[in-house]
Amino acid sequence: MDLLQWLNETMAGEFVFTVLVSMIPVIELRGGLPFGVALGLHPIVALVASILGNLIPLPFIVVYIRRVFQWMRRRMPRLDGMVDALERKAHLKGRKVNKYKYLGLMIFVAIPLPGTGGWTGALAAAFLDMPLRKALPSIFAGVCIAGVIVSCITYGVTAMF
Repeated sequence: MDLLQWLNETMAGEFVFTVLVSMIPVIELRGGLPFGVALGLHPIVALVASILGNLIPLPFIVVYIRRVFQWMRRRMPRLDGMVDALERKAHLKGRKVNKYKYLGLMIFVAIPLPGTGGWTGALAAAFLDMPLRKALPSIFAGVCIAGVIVSCITYGVTAMF
């Protein structure tokens, strides 16, 4: 059995595939959860896999993203425009979060709309100099709330067919 077959034809593979899809920026939990359900995972299992996948990169973003951006600017000047855009996005989203601090961060991450989510919340936390030990619980709660919302939407849509 090859890797692709394992990812598509076993429950463990489908779980891992859902985790991996949920780790991708922009897609995150909002795309990973419906993906897992479409693969055939039970909605609760898909929810757990997508939350796990969405959370894995977030501590690294909060702690290291500024250093990564500095490194990119020094080593790959062609990517300055992309780094500038990501920093602007983080600062713009950070202003919305900053008013309510950690509660604002949780609410921001919990809203299942494009431009919000764990990755953007982690970027905002990093640029607002929020310590990881305080930012991560807010981001975790926001991801879980978003997961419940997306689960209800996904299950409601799949129940119609």
